[in-house]
Amino acid sequence: MPRLEYLTINEAHELLQTKQISATELVNYYLDKIHNINPKVRAVLTVCEKRALKKAKKIDKKIEDGEQIGLLEGIPYTAKDMFLTKGVRTTAASKILEEYIPPYSATSIRKLNKAGAILLAKVNQDEFAHGGSTENSAFNKTHNPWNLDYVPGGSSGGSAAAVASDFGVFSMGTDTGGSIRQPASYCGVT
Repeated sequence: MPRLEYLTINEAHELLQTKQISATELVNYYLDKIHNINPKVRAVLTVCEKRALKKAKKIDKKIEDGEQIGLLEGIPYTAKDMFLTKGVRTTAASKILEEYIPPYSATSIRKLNKAGAILLAKVNQDEFAHGGSTENSAFNKTHNPWNLDYVPGGSSGGSAAAVASDFGVFSMGTDTGGSIRQPASYCGVT
């Protein structure tokens, strides 16, 4: 089994295209990390396990048939819970939207879906992106994975904590006034 910790997009793509690992194995690697580590870090709000595994199987079939895959095809990622995701709960970390299932996806999510990236989970944030610590979520406070007594920054703290926890190859965040730059700095990720 190849090294899977903290893969870049290019490294993960190479492993998939050369059949050193399947998309299903890669998705399961990250899902295991989420299930084992997230109870301490609390970065993930919604896990998309069934959808992710279904998409991974389609990509595995494509690779098995000898087809070339795009750079993002089969690459597992997480997304801040501000991004609308068709058919997947989107809360903006607010109880007001606790059960909201959007009828469409944000443009960036649609483009990632079209490119074949695999959404693993929606991650925590400050409610409606108002805050700088990811302590202002209606669901839970996210912790910095390097020191659970510290905050990951915000408002995209769940995204930075997810990357630092290796919950996917990358994570989508937002930035209005430092909302991803500050958490990236706090969690030591780029």
